Amino acid sequence: MAPALVGGFELPSGPRLPRIGTVDAVALEERAATLAKRSIKRESKLQALELAVRMMDLTTLEGQDTPGKVAALCSKAMRPDPADLSVPPVAAVCIYPNLVAVAKERLAGSGVKVASVATAFPSGQSPTEIKVAETRAVVQSGADEVDMVIDRGAFLAGDYAAVFDEIVTVKAAAGEAHLKVILETGELGTYDDVRRASILAMAAGADFIKTSTGKVAPAATLPVTLVMLEAIRDFERRTGRVVGMKPAGGIRTSKEAIAYLTVLYETLGPRWMTPDRFRFGASTLLNDVLMQLRKERDGRYSGGDYFTLD
Repeated sequence: MAPALVGGFELPSGPRLPRIGTVDAVALEERAATLAKRSIKRESKLQALELAVRMMDLTTLEGQDTPGKVAALCSKAMRPDPADLSVPPVAAVCIYPNLVAVAKERLAGSGVKVASVATAFPSGQSPTEIKVAETRAVVQSGADEVDMVIDRGAFLAGDYAAVFDEIVTVKAAAGEAHLKVILETGELGTYDDVRRASILAMAAGADFIKTSTGKVAPAATLPVTLVMLEAIRDFERRTGRVVGMKPAGGIRTSKEAIAYLTVLYETLGPRWMTPDRFRFGASTLLNDVLMQLRKERDGRYSGGDYFTLD
């Protein structure tokens, strides 16, 4: 059977949605809570904090964002703690489409990626043609990564094929840029639907799956993240393809970040302990991690006013 065409892009033949399975909510929440309570030694904590910095997508997605604000954010992304040059840069800066060129120029040669939201962020409620045009525009402006949102209205109405087809089409429009697919788990309602959306997005070609836009509560939670990590594990076992994960929204403290890294390690193992496969969507997390790094290294706790608010 010849592959179908949607929006001029070729879709894979065969079943679009692999077998999903169901989620045992009680067991899931108990496991997430147990892993979150694990303590780690000081040396491991330092490594975890530095890894958390390297995994961050430093983010500003506000209506008042300006070129100056984004330039300052990029400076912080490249050198998070100017007083301690051993602190690594973050993974990426995540911004709105019309500020991609500003970030790209500011980050040139630094190794920090430019990520842009697209596809009618945060609602996803626009025609596919507009989403494709926006995706192409941000990539042409220099975005290395595209964070798209799924059409939750279509998903919750049971039109999984429409969601799948749209992700395939946006993935094609993104070209070489990495595609992170935002599920907005706070609107999906059940762990089963989170798992279903995760597998659907991966089957459609997502390079990363992401919990949230940060605009809806609840955003990232440990149980939801565990559901998505287990879906990634099962998807790789079935297909051989590696997909990354990005919890975003509501992760504000280093203690929380370490809990997420613990869940990641216990679910997917050391191969995923890299910014290429795991990210934190962060706007306020970085400063707390920097304070904890200083405390662990020299025994002195620095207040929040030691670091810029970006």
